[in-house]
Amino acid sequence: MYFEFTEEQLMIRQAARDFAQTELKPGVIERDEHQKFPADQVKMMGELGFLGMMVSPQYGGSGMDAISYVLVMEELSKIDASASVVVSVNNSLVCYGLEKYANEAQKQKYLVPLAKGEVIGAFCLSEPEAGSDATAQHTTAVDMGDHYLLNGVKNWITNGNSASTYLVMAQTDASKRHNGINALIVEKGMEGFTIGAKENKMGIRGSDTHSLHFTDVKVPKENRIGEEGFGFKFAMTTLEGGRIGIAAQALGIASGAYELALNYAKERKAFGKSIADLQAIQFKLADMATEIEAARLLCLKAAWLKDNDQPYGKASAMAKVFASETAMKTTIEAVQIHGGYGFVKEYHVERLMRDAKITQIYEGTSEIQRIVISRDVLK
Repeated sequence: MYFEFTEEQLMIRQAARDFAQTELKPGVIERDEHQKFPADQVKMMGELGFLGMMVSPQYGGSGMDAISYVLVMEELSKIDASASVVVSVNNSLVCYGLEKYANEAQKQKYLVPLAKGEVIGAFCLSEPEAGSDATAQHTTAVDMGDHYLLNGVKNWITNGNSASTYLVMAQTDASKRHNGINALIVEKGMEGFTIGAKENKMGIRGSDTHSLHFTDVKVPKENRIGEEGFGFKFAMTTLEGGRIGIAAQALGIASGAYELALNYAKERKAFGKSIADLQAIQFKLADMATEIEAARLLCLKAAWLKDNDQPYGKASAMAKVFASETAMKTTIEAVQIHGGYGFVKEYHVERLMRDAKITQIYEGTSEIQRIVISRDVLK
């Protein structure tokens, strides 16, 4: 077992850390306050190669491994989870699915600009009545011969208004249940495709989250990914990799809050000495550091398995459930260590606490992760 990173991995981690500190941190509180999408920062992340990290250079990507991706996600998420979720969705849910399952024409038309960061994408599975129960798709794609007629609503869509390319799951044959679902590539601006109001969220407020409405949208047959009825398998396989990204995001939120709490504990004086000298604070920091390290190793193991073409579904589920719960616990304790200052926006930890909660919910709730894990260990 080797725990050392390669020189290239260390360089990409440092690049992400520098970018987070110099470009993301200065305006992060204002973006959170005003729900402002980090458009300029996303453009820069595209130029740095962060939006198509694992895509082959043949299709405009950076050709990096999943371990590098985890390192970048952790560093970005320490500062701004609203920006890092754009990286996660574009890499894990959009580019990965297109590179693995799209045909050559689809890759040239859609994957290349996405991997280059010229545009961003969105993954559209959730519906008002189909969250964890992803088979209950009410969005329909009726086969009209040379095209599908798309009708329905998707919600909680990250990059909802900022994306140009949308991967939409829709039911074509309800009698076949999950085997009747197709994955369609929908372009922004197609007639009948409208974008709903931006969600007013507790956390990741800079992230562009919208509902999407499809009314008789004509989607050409050549925009279907894979064979007829492949959509559900496409979505579930893609989400396995997506969990690594969100696990790494949760890890970054936790480690960012821990670093702030550690520094504050060293500087803050109470009862005539630094609060870091108090055993109550020391024990909190010890627990935080231990759980973060465990979460990091789970994330890296899942990434390593993916890089080595080994099954990683259980590992990614373990990483996500543990890292997301670690993020929630760590951020709560970080606020506690800061005391009254932790309740104030300028100290950052209250935002990290609000951002942490969503990592237990999106791309598969903690309860769904436990189903995935238990099915694996019981089979």
